[in-house]
Amino acid sequence: MESASIGRFAYRHDGKSTTRPEGFSLLEMMMVVTLILIVTSIAAPIYTTCAVRAREAVLRDDLFTLRALIDQFTRDNGRAPARLEEFVEKGYLGRLPTDPFTGSNETWQEVREAAALSPEQSAPGIADVHSGSNLVSLEGTPYSSW
Repeated sequence: MESASIGRFAYRHDGKSTTRPEGFSLLEMMMVVTLILIVTSIAAPIYTTCAVRAREAVLRDDLFTLRALIDQFTRDNGRAPARLEEFVEKGYLGRLPTDPFTGSNETWQEVREAAALSPEQSAPGIADVHSGSNLVSLEGTPYSSW
């Protein structure tokens, strides 16, 4: 029986078609690759923004926790903490949180009090804490000002 070929299908003279395993054409492969690149170019910036927003949320939470601990420590001990490591030493924290933008727990910027709160305090303690990062947030403010 003779057959004629049109596209991917081979047609026999009796009208029935049989498929040939030809694979994909170059045009089909180029279309698939183009679609993948378009989707990737749209998704990549969205993913990056979401990752930064997540790290910003972690930073806000860490700063809130550290500031609450400064207040609690000051009420409990009658003096502000001299350094952040006192939170771990006195059992307020298991470990200092890691700054999500610097990747270290040693880069926190401590803001000292202007004067000691009590006579038994030899030096002014920590009044506030900020991120040690020099990067700028998605809002346009530096993380070190948060």
